[in-house]
Amino acid sequence: MRSAVRRQLLKAALLSSALLLPASTSFAQQRTRIAFGSCANQNKPQPIWAPILIDHPDLFIFLGDNIYADTDDPTGIQACYDRLAQVPGFQQLRASAPVLATWDDHDYGQNDIGRDYVAKDASRRIMLDFFGEPPDSERRMRPGGIYTSYVHGAPGQRVQIILLDLRWNRSTLVELTDPAQRASRVAMQMGPYDVNLAPDAGLMGEAQWQWLEAQLQVEADLRIIGSSIQLLAEFTGWETWANYPQERLRLFQLLGRYQREPVVIISGDVHWCEYSEIRDSGLPWPLIELTSSGLTEVWTAISPNRHRVGEAFAVANYGLIDIDWSGALPAVTLQVKDTSGAILIDRVARFSN
Repeated sequence: MRSAVRRQLLKAALLSSALLLPASTSFAQQRTRIAFGSCANQNKPQPIWAPILIDHPDLFIFLGDNIYADTDDPTGIQACYDRLAQVPGFQQLRASAPVLATWDDHDYGQNDIGRDYVAKDASRRIMLDFFGEPPDSERRMRPGGIYTSYVHGAPGQRVQIILLDLRWNRSTLVELTDPAQRASRVAMQMGPYDVNLAPDAGLMGEAQWQWLEAQLQVEADLRIIGSSIQLLAEFTGWETWANYPQERLRLFQLLGRYQREPVVIISGDVHWCEYSEIRDSGLPWPLIELTSSGLTEVWTAISPNRHRVGEAFAVANYGLIDIDWSGALPAVTLQVKDTSGAILIDRVARFSN
């Protein structure tokens, strides 16, 4: 009986959860271009939209902290979105390309908040209204938050974009209280949080885990997994998957079970940009993650990350994924650019059998 129910859930998820996005003019040119970013304070200047518009992305992905609300008052949340809507560069972006979004703490509700946030239902309604989610969308009613997926492009050039919700069901963070330990962390450019090993510690909730398992079986030629917080960085003391090691391991195991197509992880949150890679993951290809943060926000105390390749940069930035479909498997150029359009990070991932 349990396996039959599981099959029904899987079938329903496969049929209903992956929204098809229209292919763009770049399809004929054998390329797909996707821009993304996070951490955009609506009360600050946003020159970052100018170089994004010059790059002409086929779509743009918001990875969270799309506004800075930090309130339990729905009226205050709405006012922040109204302010973002008046930014000229953002208006031009919305007119030129689809804009997809998930959230992180500051647009969800409060700094570093999780499942205990009291206004989550109102926040979800306001956020989905702002990004034009249809009234009958599953994102408005499904348990566990606003997680969703999209498929962009025709067969042979299909990009599946999976956007996770790491707020709605996230359990409480474990915070260091000893002053000496906290001081030691500060000296190492690290945050105050510790590993949560409680049996019920988690990020996503079981409904989202089951949904994700189904999504990893959707037909695609490349998958992009959007995580509002970093996945590959092993421990920074800030909010990362490493604070919930059981959940992080579960995701790696899920990828190991189903992943046959190339996968790219994108993340935000930290207010700096970097490229991370784990080559001995046991998957067909290395695990790669491009972190872009923030569109306006900068945090100069860059935490250690042993999986970082190259430099990290603490300037306003956005990410760019350029996919070349001319080969048997896609070649993916991963870049991060600053407000002038200058390239900060430039990596090419060539997947081969």
